[in-house]
Amino acid sequence: MFGRFKQKFTFLFLVLIIFGSFGLGIWFGKTQTVCQICPPEKVDFSLFWQAWEKIQEKYVDKGNLNVQDMIYGAVAGMVNSLGDPYTVFMEPEDAKVFTEDVKGSFEGVGMEIGSRDNKLKVIAPLEGSPAKEAGLMAGDEIVEIDGTSTAGIYVMDAVKMIRGTKGTEVSLGIMREGWQEMKIFKIVRKTIEIPSLNLEIRDDNIAYLQLYQFSEKASYDFQKAAIRILESPAEKIVLDLRNNPGGYLEVAQDIAGWFLEKGQTVAIEDFGEGREDQYYKAQGNSQLNSYQVVVLINEGSASASEILAGALRDNQEVKLIGETSFGKGTVQEMEKLKGGSSIKITVAKWLTPNGDLITSKGLDPDIKVELSAEDYEEGRDPQLERALEFLKSL
Repeated sequence: MFGRFKQKFTFLFLVLIIFGSFGLGIWFGKTQTVCQICPPEKVDFSLFWQAWEKIQEKYVDKGNLNVQDMIYGAVAGMVNSLGDPYTVFMEPEDAKVFTEDVKGSFEGVGMEIGSRDNKLKVIAPLEGSPAKEAGLMAGDEIVEIDGTSTAGIYVMDAVKMIRGTKGTEVSLGIMREGWQEMKIFKIVRKTIEIPSLNLEIRDDNIAYLQLYQFSEKASYDFQKAAIRILESPAEKIVLDLRNNPGGYLEVAQDIAGWFLEKGQTVAIEDFGEGREDQYYKAQGNSQLNSYQVVVLINEGSASASEILAGALRDNQEVKLIGETSFGKGTVQEMEKLKGGSSIKITVAKWLTPNGDLITSKGLDPDIKVELSAEDYEEGRDPQLERALEFLKSL
């Protein structure tokens, strides 16, 4: 389904169109169970079946019982008990949409959201999306959705409230650092085609390359951009990974291969105690290796973005400019299940080539430059200006 790519993702959070409530159609046998963390004879599902039978026996609206939904809900509860926001179950329709959306086209408002400090936050508005056009920024707190408070809300429930069909409107109450009161953003959902990247060869012989996501097609698009750079008079590169929420780990590995020498470590997967680490090595042609490069990051740079930024920093001493990245240091794999359902499971933690774990910490910039709400609203970009200034000084 994904060609040569494994179904391995480093996506930070889920694009709003993709997920609502989650579940998985899997049936627990009453007599046969498998458990790798405890002896089979210790597994007792009698409580589950006791509750199941009592509902079937006594629930007042028996005609409204949906057995499949009950199973989905039971398994979703099991997954939620792990306390891992990145391990999720998807019902068949959600799994199908997810498969289509990682290719870079979907319908919705187009932003990544997550929970931090028990607050619902915008992680990154996606390029070309209604959320971006409306002026939402990484770090914004979503206080209300259509007038309903988000206090205590699960991320997936928020996703379900925000997502919807193109042409419909959603109202978001937003708080931003420095604001004294909440502001309302009314956003019309639409079909979004997210580009992989944008390349500008500047008059000062600096290539400015914005990489928006690590989708399936990003490797091919980056190859075309790299050839343009090689054929241009550009001598230096600004690689902009701001508001890039991630994607395929293998795509980050492919792109890193343009900058690193073949065989250099891009990332390390730590599968936990008793299992051998896996090293992802640069396999490319290293044709951009001789270019002087700086990387722009912010709190919307996550997962695969952090992998690429960390690889360039650790191997090539590339300077990171901007603000601390998000800090998403785990890897997920997608597993198909019967009936069209899927499960996305956290299988490992990843480390930078120097062995740094960035979960919840992120990558700190070598040169810290903040972009304020006023800068954003006035169209100023002090982070990019500092990156250009730094390159010109080399």
